[in-house]
Amino acid sequence: MTQSVATVAVFAPVKRLFDYRIPDGHTARLSPGMRVRVPFGRGRRVGLIVELSAESKLDPDRLKPIEKVLDNRPLIDGEMLDFYIWVSTYYHCPVGELMATALPVRLRQGKMLATDKAVAVRLTDVGRRMPPEGLKRARKQCEILMYLQAGAAPLSLELLRERFAPLGGSLRALVDKGFAEWLTRLPEPPGQLGELPALYDEQLAAVDAILDGMEAYAPFLLDGITGSGKTEVYLRVIARTLEQGRQAMVLVPEIGLTPQLVERFERRFGACLAVSHSAMSHGDRESAWRQAAEGRAKILIGTRSAVFTPMPDLGLIIVDEEHDASYKQQDGCRYSARDLAIVRARRWDCAVVLGSATPSFESLHNAREGRYRHLRLTRRAGDAKPPRIRLLDARGLKSDQAFTGAFLEAMREVLDAGDQVLLFVNRRGYAPIWTCFDCNWIANCRRCDARMTVHLKQNLLWCHHCGMQQALPRRCPACGGDNLNPLGQGTQRSEETLRRLFPEVAIARIDRDSVRGKQKLEKTLAEIQQGKYSLLVGTQLLSKGHHFPNVTLVGIPDIDQGLFSIDFRATERLAQLIVQVSGRSGREKKKGEVLIQTRYPEHPMLHLLLEKGYAAFAEEALRERREAGFPPFSYQVLLRASAISQGLPMTFLQEARDCLQDTRESSMEVWGPVVPPMEKRAGRFRAQLLLQSGSRGCLHRLLAAWLPKVEKLKLARKVRWSLDVDPLDLY
Repeated sequence: MTQSVATVAVFAPVKRLFDYRIPDGHTARLSPGMRVRVPFGRGRRVGLIVELSAESKLDPDRLKPIEKVLDNRPLIDGEMLDFYIWVSTYYHCPVGELMATALPVRLRQGKMLATDKAVAVRLTDVGRRMPPEGLKRARKQCEILMYLQAGAAPLSLELLRERFAPLGGSLRALVDKGFAEWLTRLPEPPGQLGELPALYDEQLAAVDAILDGMEAYAPFLLDGITGSGKTEVYLRVIARTLEQGRQAMVLVPEIGLTPQLVERFERRFGACLAVSHSAMSHGDRESAWRQAAEGRAKILIGTRSAVFTPMPDLGLIIVDEEHDASYKQQDGCRYSARDLAIVRARRWDCAVVLGSATPSFESLHNAREGRYRHLRLTRRAGDAKPPRIRLLDARGLKSDQAFTGAFLEAMREVLDAGDQVLLFVNRRGYAPIWTCFDCNWIANCRRCDARMTVHLKQNLLWCHHCGMQQALPRRCPACGGDNLNPLGQGTQRSEETLRRLFPEVAIARIDRDSVRGKQKLEKTLAEIQQGKYSLLVGTQLLSKGHHFPNVTLVGIPDIDQGLFSIDFRATERLAQLIVQVSGRSGREKKKGEVLIQTRYPEHPMLHLLLEKGYAAFAEEALRERREAGFPPFSYQVLLRASAISQGLPMTFLQEARDCLQDTRESSMEVWGPVVPPMEKRAGRFRAQLLLQSGSRGCLHRLLAAWLPKVEKLKLARKVRWSLDVDPLDLY
């Protein structure tokens, strides 16, 4: 039967698929997974063919023709198309928008696939023998040559750009001089890995268990304390995957974790890996996507959107730091990359490893119920011992003080011994509050229900929620007085205080203000490794994934905000943060210590965590979750709405709730509509409606019947509204 109709997912935020007429003579060359340009509304859009058929349910005369076929072969195979459609159905997001998210920018814009070009470089015999000192007048060339000589395998241009950006003409100069040569294809991984570090018993057991389960779908939770050698377990099972001729996907939560991980992977596997994250250029991300999709890249390391990358020979998925909230997309299609990794492994019939020192409660629950195989690494690799953790009573501190005497004394002892100290301050900027001591005025954002953060060096008040900035006022807008002062500690103020207290000590501050750009972050991390800085002050950029062998003291000056949050997940996140930050201390043979300042030293959660560990804390917290009926013992969906007019979101959500009456099942709980604690954000007023059920199937059946009614509401066109399935942030 002649196929004359193409069903297309148009790259637009619309939920339905659209039928288009196939022009005469094009039927033979069309396949699902190819891109086409089609008329859409008053303009043209790019879309992806999902299905070909002989006829449409619509009147044939109403079908518009495809204007242009953009590919000679499918970009996406049928298995990936089915996966994309499943994701859009589960998260109730437009399939075209989801597919656009999955493709590189240039491809979703309708541009042609880039032609093959040099993707890697390797040393020539002359280059291997060339002393780097001979290039001392060309510093960048010298550094690149030394880096190439340090590894046996070729290296991809993508990795070299990440490490030495901007490359400029330095690499080309090495090629022109005959020291290196271009490669247009990524080489195969080395067959002989050389001498590998010895594994201890628990690592060996974990590797063996994963290898035994790699022939079919098998989910593993690798629950290993910080410094226990989880990455070496990853490397061993990836090596076996490559030996079998299959590909491996490695997901990481943040860009800041990729440099050290990528370097370790490239030393082990050479240039057969590709990297994908948002800090890369569109061209480099497309190149990585192509290499993985064509099977040339045997390993893909990427952040959450990498989970959508086609990999024809996928044999293993690893999700590092699986508990991290960064795996949850917070706009557009609000997917969870961790959860999709599980779904994808099941569909591709391969193993998936979720690794963390502080597993999420959802993963621990799944392991307890037997859905995941629970593998434990309970001791640190080598001779390293877990750090000692102490609570320091901060109730005597004044508002302008940051550190207790005991805190400063411990820092001085470590610095005098020649070791490094890491202070975790989870607020960037100078101070979270700018206030008048005469009339108690506080600088609030005009566009948000939030306080403006003081950035003293830039002479700015800055809202970290909407990005609004204004000059720092020197007189109070309320009373006209000049008694304006900062309250609280940000990273900038902590750094200033420490420079005053320890003038002889080299201090590095690492936050999004001080290390703008990935190259600056990598450079600073390398300088920390080299011992250039003795005192490190930073936000979550420093809290996980990094190995600082000379850090023997970690300080957390303030944790109290997480103890009394209205979010039921707050204590879980606080416990994870404490454990992750603590894990930066004592990672080598030197003993480590962690100091935590709090005005609530008797808090039972803190004592349970510090005395019995994260596993005992999670056990108790899960018991409380079960009694309260919260996830993972139930399933949630959050309907959000916002508008410039204050009352509109609440009215819309109340009408949406009224639509539930005909479809609601007895097991369903409906909470709201309510306004969140921050009602106004970026100039828009917000409200939300929460649905909860003990049955995932029940919840999704309700959504399928309810959402079409919501879409037909008149106010649905006057507000911005979105659905968040399995939300992590309720506020």
